[in-house]
Amino acid sequence: MTKDIETPPLVCVLAYDGLCTFEFGICVEVFGLPRPELRVPWYRFAVVAVEPGPLRATGGVSVDAPSNLDVLETAALILVPGWRGAEAPVPAALCSALQAAHRRGARIASICSGVFVLAAAGFLSGRRATTHWRYADRLREYDPSITVLPDVLYVDEGSILTSAGSAAGLDLCLHIVRSDFGAEISNNVAQRLVLPAHREGGQMQFVPRPVSQRRTGAIGPLLDSLQRRLNEPWTVTAMAGLAGVSPRTFLRRFQNATGESPGVWLTGQRIAFARELLETTSAGVAIVAERAGFGSPETLRHHFRRRFGISPTSYRASFGQRSSL
Repeated sequence: MTKDIETPPLVCVLAYDGLCTFEFGICVEVFGLPRPELRVPWYRFAVVAVEPGPLRATGGVSVDAPSNLDVLETAALILVPGWRGAEAPVPAALCSALQAAHRRGARIASICSGVFVLAAAGFLSGRRATTHWRYADRLREYDPSITVLPDVLYVDEGSILTSAGSAAGLDLCLHIVRSDFGAEISNNVAQRLVLPAHREGGQMQFVPRPVSQRRTGAIGPLLDSLQRRLNEPWTVTAMAGLAGVSPRTFLRRFQNATGESPGVWLTGQRIAFARELLETTSAGVAIVAERAGFGSPETLRHHFRRRFGISPTSYRASFGQRSSL
């Protein structure tokens, strides 16, 4: 059952010099394509130039935007598809136009670095928001009153919405369609995009795990040995013995070399190995847990969900080879 929409809402996507091509394409694909097969009055769509052209986009593309900021006066939804950079200034005229549109009831949504436009316009103070994990700390610095959620795909604060990096914009756009038209229509759009209608978990699934570069002294060979023998039940005493030092000395040197305690480091290595097995093999979850050193599927599920917000089985369904467990 879809909502009764007499006049299709106007969706405006901003275009600017230095435009993020992929994020812009997401907005066009979801909101700008006609969809007669859905048999509902689909969105009206406009590309709005933030500044006079020519507007160059990443990849050597140029955009000829037919509308200017005046069009935002009638917008129901305004999309900010990235921005020139976290440090790039936001034109005062753009901030004013967005603020006026928001006062009239328009929703404002950002994808990835577009969150800094929303922050510059004052929409995020005291609110929750997200962005690409690489920009999370910078957003906190920009406005400490923002509650930055770095491990989610998008945040819906009612009239203000933000998404994580790049492809998470698709999740946000489908969420907006779901809110406007219902699950059935949103599912149909997702099928056309060959995407799941709703992804589990958050962007922490995609954050690369930092690797310590300090592998000096007895700790370096020990780390290599531990990585080869993750399935063994390591204790601090056993690790210290392998390193040839006392447990107290071992704990100090391990912290200095890795920045982590042995337990935290070992769990991280086991999760990383389990993740690799889920992506590249058809081994069952019980076997993955055993090979990675977790001992039981329950322990693996606990740590995996805590780290990535998703179960091992769901992770494999999204990122692993097709197989039956």
